[in-house]
Amino acid sequence: MTQNIRTVFWQDGRVALIDQRRLPHEFHINTYESYTAVADAIRTMVVRGAPAIGAAAGFGIAVAAQNSTAASFEQLQRELHEAERVLAESRPTAVNLFWALRRMMNRLGTLTDLPLDQVRAALLAEAQAIADEDVQTNQTMGAHGATFIPQNATIYHHCNTGALATVDWGTALGVIRSAHEQGKKPFVLVDETRPRLQGARLTSWELMRWGIDHQIVVDGASGHYMRTRGVDLCIVGADRIAANGDTANKIGTYNLALAAHAHNVPFYVAAPFSTVDLSLANGDQIPIEERSDDEVLCIGSERIAPEGAKAGNPAFDVTPNAYITAIITEYGVIRPPFEERLRAITAARR
Repeated sequence: MTQNIRTVFWQDGRVALIDQRRLPHEFHINTYESYTAVADAIRTMVVRGAPAIGAAAGFGIAVAAQNSTAASFEQLQRELHEAERVLAESRPTAVNLFWALRRMMNRLGTLTDLPLDQVRAALLAEAQAIADEDVQTNQTMGAHGATFIPQNATIYHHCNTGALATVDWGTALGVIRSAHEQGKKPFVLVDETRPRLQGARLTSWELMRWGIDHQIVVDGASGHYMRTRGVDLCIVGADRIAANGDTANKIGTYNLALAAHAHNVPFYVAAPFSTVDLSLANGDQIPIEERSDDEVLCIGSERIAPEGAKAGNPAFDVTPNAYITAIITEYGVIRPPFEERLRAITAARR
């Protein structure tokens, strides 16, 4: 992956995705010709990370429009509503998925008087705009967040929030990347992030590409390192942020926040404002995806648990707002009280 290859992009009438299941051992780009294939790619985690999922969904609607043989706007609209339904069912927690689908369908609603070829072109342009804006959003967020990173900081990070989790640059890792490019020389403790090991496989791969010093640690080591080594801050991403600031992120984030709170370590969330869901009052209302037992009971194709053993596999947990120091967005850094300030930004954007 070179600096100018995006995680999600449009290529010759197809949706192109870096296959993140094959990293770090193999770099491969898959292409998809239908919205059902894009939905399956999201479901099976070819693409993952809330912003990247949103961009993929936008291109999923675009490819559905490109492939449609509808002879009328009404027929095309019916087909795209079905594509929206299928894509929306691919993963339940990341709100960027639904945000991108809603944006695409809202754009469709403004195109009723255009010839169908222009409708298709406009939808592709909208999907491309979602992708392009994500890169700018992340770079802006990185600049805001880098101000909180001191020189030679030791930073704790969970899961993967870099270019691979977005269209490019990254959210929480994008903040670290921005600090690195400013010459601050951050050192990153990387949670391996069971059960799919996004930290060990993906975050380490990205940090090595960027030349950022780091160490992979097991998920349960945060308290030990905070007590014995010292950590300057934790920074994580988000898949959905409720109105009160409660944040859903990869399973294990809540434990990390508890350890940070116990050791007086600042705990930052970095996420685009599209991750904020003001329709949910608090984190208890965020749907938490349950994934297959096999992800826990097996590593790759090798089973590590006894036959007949059962597993629980929530993909996400919710960190209560009381444990979050601040939320870093493209509109600046938001501190408590979160709900008042999240709503104020929403009102100002409108």
